[in-house]
Amino acid sequence: MGLSVLVVGGGIAGLAHAVAARRAGHHAEVLEIRPGWEVAGWGLSLTGPALRALRTLGLAGACADAGHPIHRTVHCDAAGVVRAVVEPPSVLGPRQPVEVGIGRPALHRILREAATSLGATLRTGVSVASLCHDDGRATARLSDGSARTPDYVVGADGIRSRTRAQLGLDAEPRYAGQMVWRALIERPDWATDVHIFAGSSGTTGVIPISARQAYVFLTESAVEARPAPESELAGRMRDLLAPFGGRFAEVRDTITEPAQVVRRPVHTLFLTGPWHAGLGVLAGDAAHAPSPQMVSGAALAIEDAVVLAAEVTAGPDALPEAFMAYQRRRHERARAVVETSVEIGRRERQGRHDEVRALHQSGHAAMAEPI
Repeated sequence: MGLSVLVVGGGIAGLAHAVAARRAGHHAEVLEIRPGWEVAGWGLSLTGPALRALRTLGLAGACADAGHPIHRTVHCDAAGVVRAVVEPPSVLGPRQPVEVGIGRPALHRILREAATSLGATLRTGVSVASLCHDDGRATARLSDGSARTPDYVVGADGIRSRTRAQLGLDAEPRYAGQMVWRALIERPDWATDVHIFAGSSGTTGVIPISARQAYVFLTESAVEARPAPESELAGRMRDLLAPFGGRFAEVRDTITEPAQVVRRPVHTLFLTGPWHAGLGVLAGDAAHAPSPQMVSGAALAIEDAVVLAAEVTAGPDALPEAFMAYQRRRHERARAVVETSVEIGRRERQGRHDEVRALHQSGHAAMAEPI
């Protein structure tokens, strides 16, 4: 008979753990506070480690089919002149993609459908009002007045995790001094791989996420974390992209509608102490949130989900040891990604782009190591 897990948060880490838990024979219920499955942002990169973890869940193929395979990263200057092409080996094997660009809604749909098909319960519009531990049992009282007594609770509710606070685990997000912009566009014919354009004013790029779509990313440095009127987003993004020319200019000029654009402050977090308390444990951004420069947040979240399920194999009495084993396997990897992403952001702000490329390469080489 399997264990029962209550997963708080229906994002990448939470849904992936529900899939992993069900595949291991455990009962899984996922709570998502949003009334629907709305997803913030346009797309992301599933790097090699993310695809490797998804392969253990039987989902790598579905994600590749829904997204766009990427085999290299093309580094250009602000005028569009190619300065370096990075073609790392795929962790999946010869002739396999190094990464896959995919729309966030598509990835979330794949994870939800997999969890549901395996028998997990998914609920929206509900959250955990209180969480306590009595006599070796977790009791979660939900916002709808009901209660759950699972064998363990996974806090996968993001960088501002309420579960983390309910468990008494202390960590505060830090603003990295940058804003990230994302704009959904029609994929230009030349954008079959990741293209990064670096100039004195910042860094931008294009990532394909399907046969028809791509997204433009832009990092804006040395700016306060203040919201901007939605009606101004497209125009402001084009202004910020004005220094970038060559074929990128035609991409820039297609950003015309506010609905195309998402703008978010960059926050990072790393929980240096225990990632668990009692029968509650954290995963994904709730425990470690890198900045987007290493494009590894999704990889860390999915790896967490898989490793946690692999460690939680014995009965309820063994859960504290399983949580510690999970953290031992994940701690240094997550710490290195968060610290490297922060350092990349710092050097971007200083215009040290050659050093940024070197950090990218060393960071991704480390991530390629098995978990």
